Amino acid sequence: MPHISIKMLEGRTEEQKQGAANALAKAICTQLGVSEKFVSVTVEEYSAEQWQYVYKKEIADKKDKLYFSPKYKAEDLL
Repeated sequence: MPHISIKMLEGRTEEQKQGAANALAKAICTQLGVSEKFVSVTVEEYSAEQWQYVYKKEIADKKDKLYFSPKYKAEDLL
């Protein structure tokens, strides 16, 4: 059922990652009306260099599926 995949730059603490996962899981349960038992969340971290590929593959190339757009360019992170 709903699976949330968080992809971000490396450097956050385990507590920050767990907190984000918990908050997103609760929000998706509320918004979609599903039980937490059906929700999963993964967190993947990338360097700024790796992010260039992830940005293209997961954001730039998926404009038709993107519901919330970033306000930066990937190369700004280098």
